[in-house]
Amino acid sequence: MSKKKVAPSRKPAPTKQASGEPKSPAELALPRPFIAQAISLMAEVLKFERPADSVLSYHFKNHREMGHADRGRIAELVYAILRHLRSLRDVVARSEPPSPSEARYLVLAALVRLQGKNLREIEHLIKGEDTEWFGRLKAAGQEKGTSAIRHEFPDWLETALAAMPADELDTLSRSLLVPAPLDLRINPLHARRPEILAQLEKHGIAAKETPFSPWGMRLEGKPAIQRHPAFVKGDMEVQDEGSQLLAALVAPKRGEMVLDFCAGAGGKTLLLGALMKNTGRLYAADISEKRLAKLGPRVARAGLSNVQTIRLAHERDDRIQRLAGKFDRVLVDAPCSGTGTLRRNPDLKWRQGEAQIVELTELQAKILEAAAPLVRPGGVLVYATCSLLPQENTLIQQAFSEAHPEFEVVDPVAQLAAVGIELPADALVVGPTALPGLQLLPHRHGTDGFFAAIWRKKI
Repeated sequence: MSKKKVAPSRKPAPTKQASGEPKSPAELALPRPFIAQAISLMAEVLKFERPADSVLSYHFKNHREMGHADRGRIAELVYAILRHLRSLRDVVARSEPPSPSEARYLVLAALVRLQGKNLREIEHLIKGEDTEWFGRLKAAGQEKGTSAIRHEFPDWLETALAAMPADELDTLSRSLLVPAPLDLRINPLHARRPEILAQLEKHGIAAKETPFSPWGMRLEGKPAIQRHPAFVKGDMEVQDEGSQLLAALVAPKRGEMVLDFCAGAGGKTLLLGALMKNTGRLYAADISEKRLAKLGPRVARAGLSNVQTIRLAHERDDRIQRLAGKFDRVLVDAPCSGTGTLRRNPDLKWRQGEAQIVELTELQAKILEAAAPLVRPGGVLVYATCSLLPQENTLIQQAFSEAHPEFEVVDPVAQLAAVGIELPADALVVGPTALPGLQLLPHRHGTDGFFAAIWRKKI
């Protein structure tokens, strides 16, 4: 007798959740492993022994199981905490956490206060004593607090910027809490901006011309561009618009002898070489062999053959001092506090203090002193920082000018206008002795914070 075949039972297919239908607590809940990774990373970052981007890079390299999206979400959360660390620490302290695990409570507080998560989304993370703490956190509110808390500054930075008008300091501090846009520039040696913008659009990357730099492009979002054909070919590079303008301020010409004294990884070097039309001699000097090593491949990709690197032991190294009096233009992009880049590197304000600023200003003065003899009569010396602090900017400019009457100060905004770059009048800052300098600010100009002074050596 034949047996009747019975079709295997099947579970009904899940119905698609209707648009606007409330999600269940399980669907809203943040995954425990995600939070555990964020807390572990935050604990390491809070040691402030290494730059935050270095800590994140090392962590992700050792946790390759993490997907690209999760890496992005965790990095975003860590940087948000660093930007708002002063107020988060304040509200966590007032809510009296039950244990000394600072990283844990900062992460939970950031999820609630910065990302708007509610109890249903994080209740699985706050059992026991944490439940009462969460209630205190919600009740703590956001007190007005001190100006440093409102500005999300450590006390030393609030003091250093105290001379700025209160309204402007408020506006500046708010701008530093917003992540910086991604700026690119063309390689003017063999690329044209309209063509590169068209290529970006073709690949679904929204971009527009920067308002001041004739080579710059500002992207929407943070797309991965390292594999874009124009990047691989060397037709474009990542560079903030402010940094592009500093290279324009040097204004190198064909056949000249130019020195990038603190070249680092060479972002400005590449633009200087292209503006020289790959002629003359361009020296990229730095004390870091590691940074200079990164420059080599970039020079090759940019198609430059006029760049020579010099690894210096110190600013008075004979390898550069033997060229005294020979350079048409010298750029000193000095080591600095980096406070102008806090949109990108918010950990800098927590990894430094007054003692570090004193050390930096002493070093900046030494480097300028070493650079002065290198400039030929009639040549140009440019001093630049990515700092917001007068100690590193106008006060350094003033001290150098007083010590070197053989150098006359040049108006940097007028110098840029001479090469076709028009900046608004508020880009000109006047130092203590009425010396003109260039000051770019995020809330005014949409760039990182940069300062530049320029001198011409008298003949």
